Amino acid sequence: MTKYKEYFQRMLGENKEAFDEFTKLHFEYSTNPDRYQDKFNKEGEKILIITHEWEGKLCNQSEKAGFGNYTGNLAEKFQAEVKSHFPLIDHIGVVVKKFEIKKIKL
Repeated sequence: MTKYKEYFQRMLGENKEAFDEFTKLHFEYSTNPDRYQDKFNKEGEKILIITHEWEGKLCNQSEKAGFGNYTGNLAEKFQAEVKSHFPLIDHIGVVVKKFEIKKIKL
């Protein structure tokens, strides 16, 4: 198993409860984005913090080993692995304004 996949699996294992809840929310959000956007943003923020923390661990390990030139590619592969499991993760933080037309009084 490649290093970034190993770190991804370790991240899921060590944060099992958070990712189980997010998986359910991710599915609910995919079925009705308007209804779950606020909750998805709030809970997704925690998931983003965890994924960035583990991405940092992965890249720091490679930099210590002398492979600093490759950490950009490694980070991209790690993020691609995250997106393969949670395709809507980029929708975290989206602010949706509802369109309204005000009635003109004559």
